[in-house]
Amino acid sequence: MNRRILREAFLKSLPVMAGYIVLGTGFGILLRGAGYGVLWAAAMSLLIYAGSLQYVGVGLIAQGASVLTALLTAFMVNARHLFYSISMFNHYKNAGKYKPYLIFALTDETFSLLSDGHAPDRCDPNLYRFLVSLFNHCYWVLGSVLGSLLGAVLPFSTAGIEFSMTALFIASFTEQWLTTRDHIPAVTGLVCTLICLIVFGPGRFLIPAMLLITLVLTLLRSREEGRT
Repeated sequence: MNRRILREAFLKSLPVMAGYIVLGTGFGILLRGAGYGVLWAAAMSLLIYAGSLQYVGVGLIAQGASVLTALLTAFMVNARHLFYSISMFNHYKNAGKYKPYLIFALTDETFSLLSDGHAPDRCDPNLYRFLVSLFNHCYWVLGSVLGSLLGAVLPFSTAGIEFSMTALFIASFTEQWLTTRDHIPAVTGLVCTLICLIVFGPGRFLIPAMLLITLVLTLLRSREEGRT
């Protein structure tokens, strides 16, 4: 039974493996270019495990940013995870010993794989979600270490590498659009984000956009429940 869960979790995580190894490699190369070696790459990916924040973190470390700046930046960049956590509350509330790691490892891509709440038949859903999360984490660490090692022996230009995270978000959005019939959440996200981008500007739109998306989706859900 455990072998079956392991196999199912691995197969579920394969799409993320393709992205995480490539993106993790980009991060490792970028970090090496800033003068930090493989131990830094492994430690950041093991303990921080937040792709977009790690890319931003390279600049923070290289520029000698203060602790306060780092904390504020981390909150701004990863504020969206608060909303992921709310969505996964019912799935994780009875996860027992797996809960701390499931909370820690809830990245954008892991959320996209597990947000439907489904698990294979006759599989412990909590163990299954734990293994999917663990596989994804391992892919990211592997990619980061690989990138750091490659950056030490091969000449790379790091110009534009940071766009790779944006590319992964677009790919995740496209996959969800193609695999679900209900496009209202996606359209809501696009419209609300565009409005906040225009109103608040590119440096401050993220949190207002998340709040507006949550408000609109909550109102739409209440309206649908009122009709049933």
